Amino acid sequence: MEETKIFLITYFAALLGVVPPGLVNMTVAKTCVQKGKKNGIYVAAGASFIVLVQATIAVLLTRYIFDNPFVRNVLLRAGLVIFLILMVYFLIMAKYKPKKVEVSPTSGVKSIFKGFMIGALNVFPIPYFVALSAALNVNGQVEYHLLNNTVFVLAASLGTFTTLYLYALFFAKIEAEETFFAKYSNYFMAGLMLILVVITFIRIFY
Repeated sequence: MEETKIFLITYFAALLGVVPPGLVNMTVAKTCVQKGKKNGIYVAAGASFIVLVQATIAVLLTRYIFDNPFVRNVLLRAGLVIFLILMVYFLIMAKYKPKKVEVSPTSGVKSIFKGFMIGALNVFPIPYFVALSAALNVNGQVEYHLLNNTVFVLAASLGTFTTLYLYALFFAKIEAEETFFAKYSNYFMAGLMLILVVITFIRIFY
């Protein structure tokens, strides 16, 4: 039951985290236009693999931090502040039209490496998943729960890939309604941050 909860929350947090137009998803989308959907999916796979690595780093950092109750409490409070800031950020971003992100053409296996590179440049997932891991208390016990952490990491990567894959499949429609899509995807992200604020608040005070 605990593994299912961790998987579902992490999966949807990762899935929604890539929804607002940004460097990674726009690279996938533009690659689809320039080199076809197949190469766009390759870029998505490469970027999702990097998220697998980033989520692993995040959960291991959280494991280390949770060994110290004082640091754990500081982390939870920091996560609360981060989620609040992100909620405000996404609400503000919903008011603005997104900028176009141009990418250079790639083909074949190069698309996978392009996904690696774009994913590595996007360092935001590490603090994001550290804060999420803290909120879920993935490593809240002294004992190291390998299964829980593995579920967390896989859910983070799969959630990211799901959104990027959908970008590859439906980019033509997304591009045609870019302003509407960007606006409401940012509202969805603000709502997600609010949920994480509530979860973190409960973890701190109860």
